[in-house]
Amino acid sequence: MPIMEWIMRTLLYAVFSLLILSQTVIGADKIAPEEVLKSTLDRVFEVLQKEDLEQQAKNKAVVEIITPMFDFARMAKLSLGKKHWPGLTKENKDRFTELFVKRLRQSYLDKLTTYTDEEIIYEPPVEVKKKIHISTRLISKGKEISMLYKFYNSNNSWKIYDVEIQGVSIIRSYRSQFNEILQRGTIDDLLDKMKKPVEN
Repeated sequence: MPIMEWIMRTLLYAVFSLLILSQTVIGADKIAPEEVLKSTLDRVFEVLQKEDLEQQAKNKAVVEIITPMFDFARMAKLSLGKKHWPGLTKENKDRFTELFVKRLRQSYLDKLTTYTDEEIIYEPPVEVKKKIHISTRLISKGKEISMLYKFYNSNNSWKIYDVEIQGVSIIRSYRSQFNEILQRGTIDDLLDKMKKPVEN
């Protein structure tokens, strides 16, 4: 083989390899959160469809499945925002986070348990400022609910920091509610309200 032809082939191979590698890296960043979401929801609905499990056992199993996918502590902090979170004592931060996580889990669980014969349609992941957004449509019994999951990379692991349900951000919704309470009262007033059962 002529030396020039060999050089050209080598260069083309090198360029082609770099292109494939770059696409693989970019793809992995976008696919990883989608795989996390799909595998988690598959396991959730597998549990929900088990007829031999009581509802309490299903709820417990679902919580164990979804917990690793969410950064609940970050969500708690974001729900208060920079206006209120920095001024809390460590004790109040811990109490608030505990109550917030309990409330958020229950609210999300209630939404999921409504759908047991589901069909989930996943839209392609979208990168937004180094974060990944994945839109889904949950269809069951003629009803449809849109959910947008927002992921960020935390220590090489994709975690959810917000969810939009029917276009309404959980974080913004809670922040608005909490801000209204704190404008009229204290953190203790907010904590007392958060101890009450979640209303659907």
